[in-house]
Amino acid sequence: MNKTTPFITYAKDAEKAVSLYVSLIKNSKINGMIPGPNGTYSLVFFELDGRPYTAMNGGSTFTFASGFSIYVECEDQKEVDLLWNGLCANGGQEGRCGWLKDAWGLSWQIIPRRFMELMSDKDPKRVQRTMNAMLKMNKLIVSELESAANG
Repeated sequence: MNKTTPFITYAKDAEKAVSLYVSLIKNSKINGMIPGPNGTYSLVFFELDGRPYTAMNGGSTFTFASGFSIYVECEDQKEVDLLWNGLCANGGQEGRCGWLKDAWGLSWQIIPRRFMELMSDKDPKRVQRTMNAMLKMNKLIVSELESAANG
């Protein structure tokens, strides 16, 4: 049992947000919901890739800050594209360098594993070229990062 669980408070539509997340991220599920007023769900208990989270509808006084994000290390470009497109849909906003905000304003980092491998290269010039390429991107494109690394 985990002692700590991220608790995400949405202004509204927590259950819609969570339903999207678990549909996009492997090994994810909704574990339970506690109903709130007017047939909405106040609390949603869920897992993203096996990690527990709790979401709540808290009302309009709750907003998200960019200082908190959910980091997802993606296996490949296909997973990056799936998550990027799914989380940006219906009002989400692309950010720079692999960051985005979903339609509810929650920040995400969608990062391909290959980017982190390139950033760990022993050749500082390859690392710098990779970094320079990443800084020009919104969604990270593995083939372009690899081309930049190779000069």
